[in-house]
Amino acid sequence: MGKKLYVGGLPYSITEEMLSEAFSKVGPVDSSSVITDRDTGRAKGFGFVEMANEADALKAIQMLHNSVMDGRTIIVNEARPKTDRPSGDRNYSRR
Repeated sequence: MGKKLYVGGLPYSITEEMLSEAFSKVGPVDSSSVITDRDTGRAKGFGFVEMANEADALKAIQMLHNSVMDGRTIIVNEARPKTDRPSGDRNYSRR
């Protein structure tokens, strides 16, 4: 089973293909995603990579955490499980 990694500090010009390519140098990548702004489509500077197995995920953390990608120091660690967020309107009015 694969292991999902959080990758922060990514350059805003990064694509999912570029992210996958960088991590595939460590081991097989099942998937990669770059989180983008809903309105502009611009990368937010972080994403996720799912490595094919736990051993390669740990190796990716050791090799790529605090490395430099396109002039930016990236953070790589194990992704935390997604938590439920409240839904609904975020525009709260003051009373």
